[in-house]
Amino acid sequence: MTSHVIININDQTLLLLGDDDQIIFETKISTATNGAGELIDSEKTPRGEHIIRAKIGSGQPVNTVFVARRPTGEKYSPDLRKLHPDRDWILTRILWLSGTEPGKNRSGKQDTMRRYIYIHGAPADDEMGAPGSHGCIKMKNEDVIKLFDLVATGTPVTIVEQG
Repeated sequence: MTSHVIININDQTLLLLGDDDQIIFETKISTATNGAGELIDSEKTPRGEHIIRAKIGSGQPVNTVFVARRPTGEKYSPDLRKLHPDRDWILTRILWLSGTEPGKNRSGKQDTMRRYIYIHGAPADDEMGAPGSHGCIKMKNEDVIKLFDLVATGTPVTIVEQG
């Protein structure tokens, strides 16, 4: 089955559509606090056409902490957050995005993959449905596991500001 992920920044939603454009999966997400944008170091969520370049974390337990796409051996907890209050928490699963539009979100200073933009799990106390990330697309852990299991590498991902 061919599927397509649609991320709506204004609505803070993620849809997974099947090849018949039927909704397979829908959830609230959290995109960048700084809004939409493509430039490196902007901490903004990039717009446009992307693909899932890599799937990372298959079989890892819920709340596995990742740093530089590697499990740290830690399991997220509120106490761990207190020890590392400034850490950007990337948990459970990672879907690493790559832009497909040269000059917009691929190559140069706008390269989504070189910006390490992911769809990833987040702490349970992180609010979904409102901006709050450093550029990535955050989801509840149970939702990112479900999405991870439903998509393949190469799945198209469209990130828009409006529906």
